[in-house]
Amino acid sequence: MRTRKSYFTASLGLFQSKFMRIICPSTLLFLATLLGTASASEAKNVIFILADDYGWADSTLYGHTNLYPTPNIDRLASRGMTFSRAYSNSPLCSPTRASVLTGQLPTRHGSTNPQHHLKTERLKASVADKGNPGDKLLAVSSVTRLDTAWPTLGKQLNQAGYATGHFGKWHLGREPYTPLEHGFDIDVPHWPGAGPGGWFIAPWLFPSFKANFPKEHIEDRMADEATDWLSQLDGEAPFYLNYWMFSVHAPFDAKQSLIDHYRGKIDLDSPQRSPLYAAMVHSLDDAIGSLLDHVDAADIAEETIIIFISDNGGNQHSGINEWDTEGNEYLTPPTSNAPLRGGKATIFEGGIRVPCVVVWPGLTEPGSRSDEVIQTSDFYPTLHAQLGMDLPENHVIDGIDITPALEGGSLDREAIFTYFPHNPKVPNWLPPSISVHVGDWKLIRLFHYGEDGAHDYHLYDLSNDIGENTNLAQSHPEKVAQLDALIEQHIQETGAIVPLPNPSFDPAQYRPEEIGVQPGGLKKARQRQG
Repeated sequence: MRTRKSYFTASLGLFQSKFMRIICPSTLLFLATLLGTASASEAKNVIFILADDYGWADSTLYGHTNLYPTPNIDRLASRGMTFSRAYSNSPLCSPTRASVLTGQLPTRHGSTNPQHHLKTERLKASVADKGNPGDKLLAVSSVTRLDTAWPTLGKQLNQAGYATGHFGKWHLGREPYTPLEHGFDIDVPHWPGAGPGGWFIAPWLFPSFKANFPKEHIEDRMADEATDWLSQLDGEAPFYLNYWMFSVHAPFDAKQSLIDHYRGKIDLDSPQRSPLYAAMVHSLDDAIGSLLDHVDAADIAEETIIIFISDNGGNQHSGINEWDTEGNEYLTPPTSNAPLRGGKATIFEGGIRVPCVVVWPGLTEPGSRSDEVIQTSDFYPTLHAQLGMDLPENHVIDGIDITPALEGGSLDREAIFTYFPHNPKVPNWLPPSISVHVGDWKLIRLFHYGEDGAHDYHLYDLSNDIGENTNLAQSHPEKVAQLDALIEQHIQETGAIVPLPNPSFDPAQYRPEEIGVQPGGLKKARQRQG
């Protein structure tokens, strides 16, 4: 496979070999310069920034926070397009990461739960043989590795002549399933875990990656490592940089000076009232600023695509112990996704609607906004299309090319699907479910949770009920049937492994009143602050 540049170079070589004797050297030089210029203008660098657990309301993009100033995310927005209806492929991280790299949905690639740091190696999803008597369903076991047979973005771009680097979180498998086996030339800090090694502030627990100085922040270091790598490239080849942040995932840790700064800004009546989490958001935004500063200093902004998005919604289930300015202690969730319902590990909007900015020179208008519905899996076919790469053969792609939206137009898209067949037991949790969005309508199917083993449904009109407060399933049965038919078609087309009724189910042990409730309330999270 070739990039556009290699295509022109190969064509020029063939031209020279056949016609050198009849065309003068000066003419050949002119043609070489012309072709080289044309290809260089079309070549694009790619920086893919994937935040971790960063919620839709955790930035100033959408006007739903007074606590988190995000000037560098705003810098991105001023250069490109902000999407108000961008969705992760899952309410948890690893499934979304697999979808970014494959262009497929979790129903197809089988990663539905972030268990990829575990020793268990499982490349195919499955359904359990037996279940607990209080559960209506047999549990689905997720894939635990990103199969190296997949033609991932790293492989595709590397084979097309790109320098490829992965910096930060991976969480798609340890050796032999690391970024180095998925087409990346470099992987820093080469860590398979769900979060940073130990804490955000050094010393860290990475086996072969140590701090440069005491109390170094991992996000500062990752930004430095990424920009150092960019500086070392010779400029002959375009680059693909995965900057997949550790922020703002647990454990909760931040620079003490920033915690102290935000403690004086907390409104205890606001659902966003954690100075520790605010300090983590601040460092996330600073790291993005470091990348932007490098792009500007290197004078490559016009040749560089920058994608910023989160892997799922904000965490509302952990509990952080905080202190107000008078020394009074209080327990709070890290953040709030309001006005959206739910958060990380829920299939409600707060778990899957995420912040997104795309800077794409030649496509996106600076400072523009779009209400088109996109998913993280869409970037795979879009990058292929715009970078002139053929899509891989024998690899089904669920995402779509969103170029029309990037250009300010509308998408010809019928629906998007989100699959989450697990019982996370966080606030607003639902039993194993799948959802479909069609326009402003959203239907959630709860597998076999209706009467007599039938499916149960939640139907919402998001244009009038962004908080998903009113279930319209009973009053709009025709809409339920229409959207559920799309869900069933999608399950059949993708070959999804779905939960099955539990033959050992005992109605006497079933507790429907516990659905949506976190047992015992907020659990104190692992955290460190002075």
